[in-house]
Amino acid sequence: MPEEHNAMQYGDLPREFCDFNTSRVAILPIPFDGTSTWIKGADQGPTALLEASANMELYDIETDTEPYRIGIHTLAPLPELFAPDAMVEASQARVTQLLEAGKFVVTLGGEHSVSIGPIWAHADRYPGMSVLQLDAHTDLRDEYEGSPYNHACVMARAQERCPITQVGIRSMDVEEKVRLPKGGVFWAHEVVGQTGWEQRAIDRLTKDVYITIDLDGFDPGLVPSTGTPEPGGLQWHPTLAFLRQVFAQRHVVGFDIVELCPNPAAKASDFLAAKLLYRLLAFKFRRELREMAE
Repeated sequence: MPEEHNAMQYGDLPREFCDFNTSRVAILPIPFDGTSTWIKGADQGPTALLEASANMELYDIETDTEPYRIGIHTLAPLPELFAPDAMVEASQARVTQLLEAGKFVVTLGGEHSVSIGPIWAHADRYPGMSVLQLDAHTDLRDEYEGSPYNHACVMARAQERCPITQVGIRSMDVEEKVRLPKGGVFWAHEVVGQTGWEQRAIDRLTKDVYITIDLDGFDPGLVPSTGTPEPGGLQWHPTLAFLRQVFAQRHVVGFDIVELCPNPAAKASDFLAAKLLYRLLAFKFRRELREMAE
């Protein structure tokens, strides 16, 4: 596969650590905001995250690693597509190519409908895969505003291919109740500030896991710059502690971070999203990074 270079590389890494051919990780920006229904701007999310990442320290304290050393290549954004079905088809094909090239794929939204194609691509490659969703919303509508590929339908489309587990949920429509995964919803009011639920959530996951993170899953006090900032959300340290255990106990095959709607006057959300990506890579490649450092 020929190298596809983005002028803006995650972390502003030196060339030797972001070469496509040698990088273990491929970041695919999908700047799509075609189905969002309230706050617009998620199409600017990938650029804002990448800009913020250039200001990170590259040593991760918690894991005592430097994740960039595995190689992180940022691809050119998926070309702009106005129809959600065309975007889903194109993103699935692109992620399939990257998986066939042996890359660990991280997708950046864009609004949450961009996750459908990557989830389907991973499900095809990893039969029996499950999806872990961190989100304020169930996103289980079968169709919304005339499209089955609306951001409100992403987990309905995921659930057609694989089992799902939902964490942080605190908003839904009554019609979605019939599609809730039995025993698989960890409501925000039952988990925020609580412990003991984490292992029950992990126990539901199959060996191979794809993680989709809608940033509105976090409390808007942490991430105000998102499409639908719902109060009462997840906190940073408990959420990262949970995700660390997911990576430790399961084979995480890929993940996405979506629904960043950047505010030029307040960049904390952009930086949190950039740090979240880096920390998850530290969890994923911790053992290899430790061996490289020895």
